[in-house]
Amino acid sequence: MTSTLSGPTLQGPPARAAAAADGTDPTRPAATPPSAPGADVAPTRSRGPRVGRTVAVVALLVGTAVLYLWSLSASGYGNSFYAAAVQAGSQSWKAFFFGSLDAGNAITVDKPPASLWLMALSVRVFGLSSWSILAPQALLGVATVGVTYASVRRTFEGHGPLGRRFDGVADGHVAGLVAGALLALTPAAALMFRFDNPDALLVFLMTLAAYVTLRATEKADGKTLAWAGVLIGFAFLTKMLQAFLVLPALVLVYLIAAPTTLRKRLLHLVGAFAAMVVSLGWWVAVVELVPASWRPYVGGSTNDSVLDLVFGYNGLARILGRSAGVAGAGSQAGGGGGGGFGGTPGLTRLFEQVSGGMITWLLPAALLLAVVALVAIGRAPRTDGPRAALVLWTGWTVVTGLTFSLMEGTYHDYYVVALAPAVAAGVTVAATVLWRRKHTWLGRAGLALGVAVSAAWAFVLLGRATGVYESLRWPVLVVGVLAALALLVANRLPRVAANVVLAVALAGAVTGPAAYTLNTVATPHTGSIVTAGPVSSQSGPGGGTGRTARDGQDGRGAFPGGGTPPQGQTGQTGQAPVGQAPGAGTTGRTGGMGQGGTASTELVQLLQADAGSHRWAAATIGSQSAATYQLASEQPVMAIGGFTGSDPSPTLAQFQAYVAAGDVHYFIAGGGFGGGGRAGSSEISTWVTEHYTATTVGGVTVYDLTQPAS
Repeated sequence: MTSTLSGPTLQGPPARAAAAADGTDPTRPAATPPSAPGADVAPTRSRGPRVGRTVAVVALLVGTAVLYLWSLSASGYGNSFYAAAVQAGSQSWKAFFFGSLDAGNAITVDKPPASLWLMALSVRVFGLSSWSILAPQALLGVATVGVTYASVRRTFEGHGPLGRRFDGVADGHVAGLVAGALLALTPAAALMFRFDNPDALLVFLMTLAAYVTLRATEKADGKTLAWAGVLIGFAFLTKMLQAFLVLPALVLVYLIAAPTTLRKRLLHLVGAFAAMVVSLGWWVAVVELVPASWRPYVGGSTNDSVLDLVFGYNGLARILGRSAGVAGAGSQAGGGGGGGFGGTPGLTRLFEQVSGGMITWLLPAALLLAVVALVAIGRAPRTDGPRAALVLWTGWTVVTGLTFSLMEGTYHDYYVVALAPAVAAGVTVAATVLWRRKHTWLGRAGLALGVAVSAAWAFVLLGRATGVYESLRWPVLVVGVLAALALLVANRLPRVAANVVLAVALAGAVTGPAAYTLNTVATPHTGSIVTAGPVSSQSGPGGGTGRTARDGQDGRGAFPGGGTPPQGQTGQTGQAPVGQAPGAGTTGRTGGMGQGGTASTELVQLLQADAGSHRWAAATIGSQSAATYQLASEQPVMAIGGFTGSDPSPTLAQFQAYVAAGDVHYFIAGGGFGGGGRAGSSEISTWVTEHYTATTVGGVTVYDLTQPAS
């Protein structure tokens, strides 16, 4: 017979035994002070000035906002591929709903549109600018930091069976502040919450789903758990199957810790799954049921189907590469077996090259401390809150980390931002659990080992850079080792001194990622392959050869793969990209893909002249160039073949029909990857050159499709 919960204490000898193993005494009256360091005090929210707590939280959020909004417009439109879709969505509600790249609704981007919706609404309100596109992303970062704070605080201060409150620096409020700050100072987070890729909304929704799941677990609330399912559903509408990487952790924590019968836990999970399916299925159903002639082509698919996109290009092709065996996987996976994108799959991928400095500063410590903390918790009740939180955050970290490490399809270093909340919250929860057990050898040794491992790994990561970053490696290592040694005797130190030691250890651990984060914020980033910190890849997309560059010497001007950019594109130098504020200078860490370069004033004026008489001001091969011309002119530009020019849309017959109807004004030569793309794109280009006269406008070859050659 298991013990039951009654009021703020656990009843019965079994519960007292479990609590004793947990280092607490649930029978102690609320007014009785703890008799041992780290012991629990009564679960109450009245302790401490509320105003001070509020000020601290506001300071965390305002500080994050300043960090993420600082010099935001220096990155211009960031990824012009998504920025063009945002611009289209601000002009056309149809483009808004489907996620079209252009307001003429020729083709969509290769992701669902949820992240575009927020940015497009901002542009509708404030007008088209770098700030109106990127500011919502930064605010999502602030919100994610706030949710992380609330999740960790609730673990130690929440009501119900999961709720406990600890004294000193182990207080849930302080732990929440630390977790939020660690997230804000993660280089990958500073990169992607200042960029217009879908990852910002994805990470926010997953983090909020984790918070809602923990809250539902406290009282076995099936309705609250259903909201977590809704959040994951909308995360799917942000970046498809990647949203499901957190599901194992969410399901496991509710299945383990919810205080109700197994049957009810399973029923609640089924209900949450149904809510998730409905929240993602409505949009998928609309796209599948609407006739193809009424909507844009689904970019990234081989048969104009969003389901093909889900299970092909954005699904199995990402995991299995060319061996996926699904439609479209071979042509659009970006290379299997680690070829081309993302380096070589393996357990150490995240710790190598660029990814290491973007996310792994505290990753080894998070995994190590989680194991030690779970051992320390031991035979606590099934509903123990800190253990439930550890299962959630560590499960998220392990499943996502292994997926990114072993996936053989397209992998980009910035994907690791999906680990940032889990690592920040996980390491904080585990350290808090061990800190309140500092009177035990296991608690002290676990903390000391975690601090020492973090210092040693920071020493390695900082050694991959030069200049001021490399000079930090020895101070960080020395501070970490000294703090680790002091933590071994923390139980013999006065309380104030012990807290100072912990604060010094934290400062040493955060120095490296904070330095990389400041570098990231100070560096403009454009294109579709961007990285954080002063170390970046030099060997092509994803850095397949293992060579790295230091302090920004990353082969600027080189197109991914070592070649030169296609016509109409730039690498990392040259003029500021379209939409970038004057004086912003060169682009940041980017391989050039997704950065469409510049459009001359002459060409922009040409596209804008008589644009209202045509559905598309121009057409060009590939989304890279199309996005550039569209953002510069604010007129719809058809991207033939989608992102790389390889999508089967439009066909030659369809394009000829558009031209005959007067829907397309100009054809701009070049574009695509080296002007190539699929055979259909080449057929269109050949047909245009054979039937229309070429002129040069602003250094670009243009054909007027309303004036056939005589």
